[in-house]
Amino acid sequence: MKQRDLIKRLEAAGFVFERHGGNHDIYRRGNDIEKIPRHKEVNENLAKMILKKWKL
Repeated sequence: MKQRDLIKRLEAAGFVFERHGGNHDIYRRGNDIEKIPRHKEVNENLAKMILKKWKL
C-alpha cells in the first residue's frame, strides 16, 4: 500500500500529523498515536495491521 493512501485513511479517521521521528512520521488522535514508516510503499501486512488496529 502506498504511504499516502494509508495516511489519507488515518486522517479521515481523525488522526493529524504531529511530527517527524527518525524513520517514521508520528500521527495522533487524542491519546492514540500511530507511527508510519517513511517509505513510498508500506509493507502490505503492516498497513493491514495498522488499519485493523484502528478498525478502519
